[in-house]
Amino acid sequence: MFVPIHGDGFGINYGQIANNLPLPSQVAVLIKSMNVSRIKLYDADPNVLVAFSQSNVEFVIGLGNEFLQNMTNLSKAQTWIQQHVQPYLSQTKITSITVGNEVFNSNDTQLMLNLLPAMQNVHDALVNLGLDQQVSVTTAHSFNIISNSYPPSSGAFRQDLVQYIQPLLDFHAQINTPFLINAYPFFAYKDNPNEVSLNYVLFQPNQGLVDPNTNLHYDNMLYAQIDSVYAAIKAMGHSDIQVRISETGWPSSGDPEEVGATPQNAALYNGNLLKRIEQRQGTPANPSVPIDIYVFALFNENLKPGPASERNYGLYYPNGVPVYNIGLKGYLPQMPMAAKSNVSRHMMEVSYTF
Repeated sequence: MFVPIHGDGFGINYGQIANNLPLPSQVAVLIKSMNVSRIKLYDADPNVLVAFSQSNVEFVIGLGNEFLQNMTNLSKAQTWIQQHVQPYLSQTKITSITVGNEVFNSNDTQLMLNLLPAMQNVHDALVNLGLDQQVSVTTAHSFNIISNSYPPSSGAFRQDLVQYIQPLLDFHAQINTPFLINAYPFFAYKDNPNEVSLNYVLFQPNQGLVDPNTNLHYDNMLYAQIDSVYAAIKAMGHSDIQVRISETGWPSSGDPEEVGATPQNAALYNGNLLKRIEQRQGTPANPSVPIDIYVFALFNENLKPGPASERNYGLYYPNGVPVYNIGLKGYLPQMPMAAKSNVSRHMMEVSYTF
């Protein structure tokens, strides 16, 4: 199954919670050979930003949740931009900053209260430095902020979060930046494998579902999830905000109770998704807006906490070998010997989990 990828609409999350990953300079070669033009980071790692200088790759960089308190101070926000963004902009394309990640999933009221002021200050700092037309500000949400997702036209935000989300949406509309959501149909299937159709979540041929309110037909869960977010936003008075998928993916391995976490399913999910991105498909409720998606993730990350699936979302092993074949012809240059020996041990460990 070969998918010719032109990097159009296809981004990838480059997470680094691991102790055996290749050097950023090697990853830059891999990304170029994959023909991927957009990367999302979870920090503003200067080693990565320097490694991708003079490349055509556009970066979303991240301000971790641990920085939100400081960002409620405008001068600290401006200092952060001057230290972590400005020095790299002439060489590396930084197009967006995510302020916080899945903040409303944290159960930390202070963090939730800090999110919007932090975003406003980062934006204001960019304005002060004349960078706001070049670098946008947003944040990424867990799909758990949606309390109702079926039918998609009845999508709604959790009632306890409305007080935070309403002003956040107003701010997105004001500065014209997208609403980012991390959506994983895998979770829905894993939790209800007897009720959720595997073909429906894997973009395989299936009878699909019809939204009784709109008569729109959905042949996959991800599109239904996206449209439920659009409906939730519309219910809050906004039809002027674009929804983008900041993370989606499928694990190639998991714990015994993580039903469906196999390399075959991961290859189908990501391979079929890439085909749809390539076709510039829109969702049933927004057919003229091509889906905008960052796949999770570039590498398996061996130090991620949680169930085994968390360490097995990568398209590649850390040595550059594809975990499964979906037609991405990536090439990772030779690694230094010390790093290679660590990776080969990891490869042996990983192979036994399939």
